Amino acid sequence: MPDDAIVIRHATRPQIAFAGGALYCPVIGDDNGADLPLRTGIQTSPPGYTTRPHAHPYVELLTVLSGKGEAWIEGLAAPIKMEPGITIAVPANRVHGFRTLGDRPLVTLGIHASDQRIVVYHDTAPAG
Repeated sequence: MPDDAIVIRHATRPQIAFAGGALYCPVIGDDNGADLPLRTGIQTSPPGYTTRPHAHPYVELLTVLSGKGEAWIEGLAAPIKMEPGITIAVPANRVHGFRTLGDRPLVTLGIHASDQRIVVYHDTAPAG
C-alpha cells in the first residue's frame, strides 16, 4: 500500500446524532488526516425520519446502501424513489431532502464535493 494511503475503519469513527433520530458517521473529514477535496459520511435514518430541506454550495452524491425512501429536489416534478442501487447527484445550491419509508432504517452514503461539509437549511421543502 502506498505511504499516502488512508484506511478508515467505520467502527472507529464518531456517530453524530441528528434531530429526529438519524445518526451520521463522518467517514472522510479533517479529523482523520484525509486531506482530500471531498467529504463523505454514512447516515442511518430511522423509520419515519425526514431531513430538513437544505442545500450545499457544491454537488452532493447520495447513494442508497440499504432501506427505502424518497427524495425531493427543487425543480423536479416528482419525488425520486430511493432504494439500494440508486445514486442521486444533487446540483450545487439546489434545495433537497429525503425521508425514510417502511419499517427499516434508510442507510445512505453522502459524498460532498468540497473540502468542508456545508449545509444551508431552508424553511420549506422544494415544490415540484
